[in-house]
Amino acid sequence: MLYRISHRTTYSYDDDVSDSLGIAYLVPRAMQSQRVRTHDVSIEPVPADRSVDVDYHGNTSTYFQVLEPHRSLVVLATSEVEAAVPVHDEAALAQPWEAARPAERTDVPDAWRSIDFAVASPLVEQTAQAAEYGAQSLTPGRPVGEAVTDLMGRVHADFVYDKTATTVTSTIDDAFAKRAGVCQDFAHLMLACLRSHGLAVRYVSGYLATTPPPGKERVVGADATHAWVAVWIPGGPTGGEWLAVDPTNDQWAGDRYVTVAWGRDYGDVPPVKGVIFTEAKTSTLKVEVDVAPV
Repeated sequence: MLYRISHRTTYSYDDDVSDSLGIAYLVPRAMQSQRVRTHDVSIEPVPADRSVDVDYHGNTSTYFQVLEPHRSLVVLATSEVEAAVPVHDEAALAQPWEAARPAERTDVPDAWRSIDFAVASPLVEQTAQAAEYGAQSLTPGRPVGEAVTDLMGRVHADFVYDKTATTVTSTIDDAFAKRAGVCQDFAHLMLACLRSHGLAVRYVSGYLATTPPPGKERVVGADATHAWVAVWIPGGPTGGEWLAVDPTNDQWAGDRYVTVAWGRDYGDVPPVKGVIFTEAKTSTLKVEVDVAPV
């Protein structure tokens, strides 16, 4: 599938902002199942300072500083991306989940690269409740692909999608207490459940192309940023691969998914984050995302 993606973030303030510094993770990644044809990030007002870098996890980040007084800041990212269905090694997915713990796989050359994703992170605490919930899927000797898929289905069934239930700072305990949340929360839940048993799991940020109901035209701007997880699986031709699964929709990531960035949790890869200097008392944030099949 080929997609043309537009992601516009608009900040508005009731007084002048004299200095605005930000970092954006808006450039899709090049992957085996994904090819980036074009990409661009524009910022208004035009920044006095701007640079592009690649972070520790290989994500492209755009740094900017706007020194011109402004009451509106617009960050617009556009790209064209080809996405394909990932191909997985069936034998790797069939091995016991215990064999997928990177800390114990000294025989796999690239296992050390995934260790950071097997430990707790600032937004994903490995709680006792998460370990217990994950253990119901991670039964002894169960194939890792089957166990991960089962956990994904349970999160989808046991937790309600509710935009009002949580915030970006909600914890694992909050999600369990409310049994509700959004894609970020469901991804964090899976991270906690799997990492607490030694598995390496990435938080993945990107887009999911939506399909309009039968007989309805596609609504421009109806898409949104999305989050899912990817579990490290030893084996295959490269020594290790990543199985991406989406607990929000109870499915493996396929050619409707566009990966932008990954990290230990949401805090590593928010679409846009920054600091402003202003006397403004109020501000608003508007995000418009469109993922259009070409």
